[in-house]
Amino acid sequence: MYRTMNGEEIFIIDAHIALWDASKENQLNVHGQQFIDCFYDYQTSLSPKEYWWNKDDFLKYSEDRLIKDVFHKGYADMAIFQPVLLKEFYKNGFGDIVNSQKLTQTYPNRLICNDTFDPRHGKRGLEELEKSNERYNLKGVKLYTADWYGDSKGYKLSDDSTYRYLEKCQELGIKNIHIHKGPTITPLNRDAFDVADVDDAATSFPELNFIVEHLGLPRLEDFCWIATQEKNVYGGLSVAMPFIYARPRYFAEIMGELLFWLDEDRIIFGSDYAIWEPSWLIEKFMEFDLPEDIKQETGAELNLDVKKKILAGNAARLYDIDIDVQKEKVKNDKLAQEMNLSSV
Repeated sequence: MYRTMNGEEIFIIDAHIALWDASKENQLNVHGQQFIDCFYDYQTSLSPKEYWWNKDDFLKYSEDRLIKDVFHKGYADMAIFQPVLLKEFYKNGFGDIVNSQKLTQTYPNRLICNDTFDPRHGKRGLEELEKSNERYNLKGVKLYTADWYGDSKGYKLSDDSTYRYLEKCQELGIKNIHIHKGPTITPLNRDAFDVADVDDAATSFPELNFIVEHLGLPRLEDFCWIATQEKNVYGGLSVAMPFIYARPRYFAEIMGELLFWLDEDRIIFGSDYAIWEPSWLIEKFMEFDLPEDIKQETGAELNLDVKKKILAGNAARLYDIDIDVQKEKVKNDKLAQEMNLSSV
């Protein structure tokens, strides 16, 4: 919980976190090293130096560290795992879905664990998605359209094979489709992360929510023109958030465009932990205001009411979370008791 200077409590949902294993033991080939090196470069290029991790720690970190960084230090009241497969680069995959699910079961009031799918897995993948939903009652999935599979270096949301999976999501009630659409990551391909295919899928599946993680950056204009037409398209701020420190004018321009083209009800906070820790992102966001010239040009306002929607209200609506009810649930739950003990 973040508290303002006047003592108001701000409920926080970090809608984009991960628990990964990029250790040498789990790397399948050179691409595993390239991928995590690129992540590390993002951290050291866009974070204050005091938040740079030791490189060895960055390869694989514990569940305890995640809980401490996201909840104890990071102000979050809830967080959502967004797993990534990358089975062509890592022996057991990059995102540790098994331990993410275990941690979610340990802290059910605090964590939601989405699953993922790859439409190139055909019938087998559809059956696995059904089983996963039966076991975990899924609320969402995270898709990585630039992931490799055999000779393929990506897929599109508009592919027939992807449509079969989106139909299955709709049938099962998995309504939140998070998609990495944004900056490329070595050795993945830029074109496979292009945001253009969101348009067709959002039109064809109006009952699903398409949360475009990373806003399609650097193709922000493409994203905004799609999202203004498709009311079931949302902007996930992960990757955009750290520019609040490294390039505050650029961050202000991004927020101005989002608030002009979409509205304050379709922008969702995510730290992209463990690339970036939520603590400093939230502190700087709460202190931030748009420059006057951007306010005048776009008509955008980033006041406290808007920030509360971005930091929790909008994600809560997509995931059927009643914030007032949730505040009571977490007040004395297992994690709250652990945090109270640790502060003694």
